[in-house]
Amino acid sequence: MKLTILGCHSATPRWDANPTSQVLEVKGHLFLIDCAEGTQIQLRKFKVKFARIKHIFISHLHGDHFFGLVGLISTFRLLGREADLHVYGPKGIKEAILLQLKLGKSYTNYGLYFHELDSTEPQLLFEDEKVTVTTIPLDHRVYTNGFLFREKLGERTLDIEKARKLNVELSYYHKIKQGADAITKDGVTIPNAEITFDPPPAKSYAYCSDTAYFPAIVPQITEATTLYHESTFLEQHHHLAEKTKHSTAKEAAAIAKKANVGSLILGHYSGRYGNYENFRSEAQELFEHVELAEDGKVFQL
Repeated sequence: MKLTILGCHSATPRWDANPTSQVLEVKGHLFLIDCAEGTQIQLRKFKVKFARIKHIFISHLHGDHFFGLVGLISTFRLLGREADLHVYGPKGIKEAILLQLKLGKSYTNYGLYFHELDSTEPQLLFEDEKVTVTTIPLDHRVYTNGFLFREKLGERTLDIEKARKLNVELSYYHKIKQGADAITKDGVTIPNAEITFDPPPAKSYAYCSDTAYFPAIVPQITEATTLYHESTFLEQHHHLAEKTKHSTAKEAAAIAKKANVGSLILGHYSGRYGNYENFRSEAQELFEHVELAEDGKVFQL
């Protein structure tokens, strides 16, 4: 998994601080997560290929998370896109986007499909043979979801030397990787576990955008490889976090600790702060493995 932070700041954009958008590359997919103003400029800046984006996940309908969507959809049209585009987001997103396209007489010349969400329970949004994407219901001022991206366990690795030594039929190699027992040229059955290695552990990425401190998500994201959790405020402004249904860095760390995730990435910083290292310091009082999101920063999960 490769995560590119296009923007990680809250509220209004600045020349040096882009609001929320991310690209997650996993098992051949390139998923766009949230789409604030300036997202397509950031995509160009960091050389992300527009044509590879076929699924866009919008957490909620606050401007700093989706005001760039209609512009990106329109640009896809100007570039002659032919591939279908799927947009997953709260109920109302279809109306908001199609009205702008209608008034601008700029309907797409490619398939544009909206998957509107209103459930407060986790929902499976996407699944193929390699990846699943599920909603993480959050607690914000408007209906909001995070998203859990999870790899499926890959094929087992064949111990080639042992297979040759045991005189295993070459035609069985592919089936063995998929879990079947081996058959030697003499017709002897070799249990799969004796001739293969376990596949690499499946990775997972939990994206938790705007939300108050919400321990109810812990069971769903337990043991995630990496958790991105908003940390709009430091503890000195905890009263503002409560008022606006956002989280502090320490609250994000508390969620990471309860869920026993591998690492925590903080982001969605309020513009009132100048030194983001303070977010790391506060979070590390509860959870050790803390990273700070930065515009343009790439994480190999």
